[in-house]
Amino acid sequence: MVVVATRNMGKVREFRHAFAPLGKEVRSLHDYPEAPEVEEDGATFAENAFKKAKEIGDFLNLSVLADDSGLCVDMLGGAPGIYSARYAGEHGSDSANNEKLLDELMKLRQGDDTEQPLLSGARFVCALTLYDPATGRGIEAEGSVEGWITAETAGAGGFGYDPLFYVPEFERTMAELNVEEKQRISHRGAALRELLRKLGGSWE
Repeated sequence: MVVVATRNMGKVREFRHAFAPLGKEVRSLHDYPEAPEVEEDGATFAENAFKKAKEIGDFLNLSVLADDSGLCVDMLGGAPGIYSARYAGEHGSDSANNEKLLDELMKLRQGDDTEQPLLSGARFVCALTLYDPATGRGIEAEGSVEGWITAETAGAGGFGYDPLFYVPEFERTMAELNVEEKQRISHRGAALRELLRKLGGSWE
């Protein structure tokens, strides 16, 4: 069993797909409603991932896998970064975050060729921590994927900024990829593969 410290069902679906070949059941914080909300006040994705894994792991007295991930846009100096999930406000939605991102980029591009469909280089970043409360230690891994922010959303799959994140390899947005395609190239997939490498290719 793998306990993933998230209530985001989009992430839960991706983790379940990733761990299915290992025969692992994935549980989330929906299965543990008594688990506390963790304030993500770290300065980096890695700090937030470790904090979530440790606080939830210590509370449940179970090994916990936590991630913190987000979008870093070149023209915005790396924003929204660690604030990706709440870019449009603490209770902002995916659509509100996407709308704000496009508004910010369009402001910067005033006077440029606004018909250009690719607005800025960007990358998705994911930091993972697998924390064991018995030892108080965590195994950390990170992954990223490079792409572009498009001027219009496309695709109904994925979540978050996926409809705006264009992947040159597929000539489609992340939201237009199927689960297998996304897992192969995504930041979360890369981080999971790195974590498994550090675990020696197995998950006890």
